[in-house]
Amino acid sequence: MELSIVVPAYNEEEGVEALTKEIISALRPLEKNYEVIVVDDGSTDRTYSILSDLNRQDPRIKVLSLKRNFGQTAALAAGIAHAKGNVIVFLDGDGQNDPKDIPALFGKLEEGFDLVAGWRSPRRDPFWSRRLPSWIANKLISWMTRVKLHDYGCTLKAIRQEVAKELKLYGEMHRFIPAIAYERGAKIAEIKVNHRARQWGKSKYGIGRTFRVILDLLTVKFLISYATRPLHIFGLIGLLSGALGFAFGVYLTVQKLLYGVEIGGRPLLLLAVLLIVIGFQFVSLGLLGEMLARTYHESQDKPIYVIKEILDEGSSS
Repeated sequence: MELSIVVPAYNEEEGVEALTKEIISALRPLEKNYEVIVVDDGSTDRTYSILSDLNRQDPRIKVLSLKRNFGQTAALAAGIAHAKGNVIVFLDGDGQNDPKDIPALFGKLEEGFDLVAGWRSPRRDPFWSRRLPSWIANKLISWMTRVKLHDYGCTLKAIRQEVAKELKLYGEMHRFIPAIAYERGAKIAEIKVNHRARQWGKSKYGIGRTFRVILDLLTVKFLISYATRPLHIFGLIGLLSGALGFAFGVYLTVQKLLYGVEIGGRPLLLLAVLLIVIGFQFVSLGLLGEMLARTYHESQDKPIYVIKEILDEGSSS
């Protein structure tokens, strides 16, 4: 299997048939052996029955039906787990991603990249409620992960199977796939793709997702930078807190011993003690984190590196 198209769909009865046919039409010029995996993410409308009919008409259309609505990240993870293609393409089920961009993504991938992300330009969404928050989020994510992309929120991506299978996705982490893949050594590219106005259904995104994305961003940043050395972040905070508390303590001691200043009721004394205690707690947390990280990697024999290639002249002779 050369190509797998993974499409998460939730209550998309109005457009899922048209979208699936669009995908098949867009793939025809590629002349590749492909499959279209539509993940029904616990839809409560006729999405599943429509997909069942499409599957009977064309066996290349495969359907994964989840028992309930687990969210887009889980739907993509399910699609990845069942994909057989050497290249996996993600596509939104709402019809706003254009299937005609798939050949361009595939072509860019063949230039030597491991993941090609779509950049919706121009974007067909309201400015204040969607585009402005998205622009801020993209800048923040690019800064924190050091993987600079214009559009982390675009589902349309092409990724090599060996990279996709290594992804561990949960929460709202589907939008951080490029950053997670980059941390595993993947070469990332970005190309402009067409973004269409929503033709059917309604958006499943709300302002509440923003807070979950921020929390997941902190998780991704920690996993990328400190997963194998948690003491470096918790220990640093602990040392800074302890040092500041110790400095306040020394200052108060000098005030008491040399100048006879009463310090018992001063808030600064309580702050000094609090900072020292917090410092000990953070250092202890870092040490516990180090033990958990070592247990995790050693118990599973999980390497902390990813090998790109091995050249062994002796074994080939």
